[in-house]
Amino acid sequence: MKREHKDEMKRRARNICLIVAYDGTGYHGFQRQTRPVVAVQNVLEESLSRVFGDTVELAAAGRTDAGVHAAGQVVNFFTDGTIPVERVPRAVNSLLPPDIVVCRAFEADREFSALHSAKEKMYCYRILTGETPNPFLCRYAWHIRQPLDTSVMESALASLLGTHDFSSFRASGGAPISPIRTMARAECRRDGRELMFTFVADGFLYHMVRNIVGTLADVGRGVFSPEDFLSILAARDRRCASATAPASGLCLVRVNYDASWYAAENDVWIYGGNGAKALKQLEI
Repeated sequence: MKREHKDEMKRRARNICLIVAYDGTGYHGFQRQTRPVVAVQNVLEESLSRVFGDTVELAAAGRTDAGVHAAGQVVNFFTDGTIPVERVPRAVNSLLPPDIVVCRAFEADREFSALHSAKEKMYCYRILTGETPNPFLCRYAWHIRQPLDTSVMESALASLLGTHDFSSFRASGGAPISPIRTMARAECRRDGRELMFTFVADGFLYHMVRNIVGTLADVGRGVFSPEDFLSILAARDRRCASATAPASGLCLVRVNYDASWYAAENDVWIYGGNGAKALKQLEI
């Protein structure tokens, strides 16, 4: 969006923040696309424009890729629409398809930006192991028939913590930004046949989580050792890492905002920078 267009939007009376969940299977990612290609943003903006009575242009915390899901995507937009904020979820959801849901809506501080105010994001990735697929998880998990050794994968995950150059896990085609990121949390939890990987960082590069998980799967198979994984990270060369894991297993779970925006472990609270009342936003 051009600067003059942004300024025009910000002159509107209200800054509305939404928490959105969606199944990304049928969409070409979150970011708006030119028809006939359809993204989550296309569908959401059209429904919001009908509810608020003016053109809605969203800013989002993350531009999830085609096939990637979200449980806690955060968006904001400026509007002169007068519908009470507590009525927004029901009104918008009545116009949305069942695979996109507005979970919460709030009046945000005027300076809040879902993208630029974000401090950390949490992504989770699911793998289902074993010979037999699960038809109820095929849209939300990567099925790997071979057994995976979680102990060696956990050792490899530990090397991701802290501040690193993640170029080895960065796909080509992303925005030309710094590859330096700080990973606050990287862990794996097993529940029967399911593995859940959780990553929390101050930002993620294009396909970063999926490239990490693809390489971790090879660690679990015995193709790489945890020491090899550390060497791959240090190489800063995408050619050293494994193939990209499928999009279906990835979900944007939560976006954290600190300073004037506070995020608790299981709840997101919005606190306006000008002293607005703190609001409990979403429980995941």
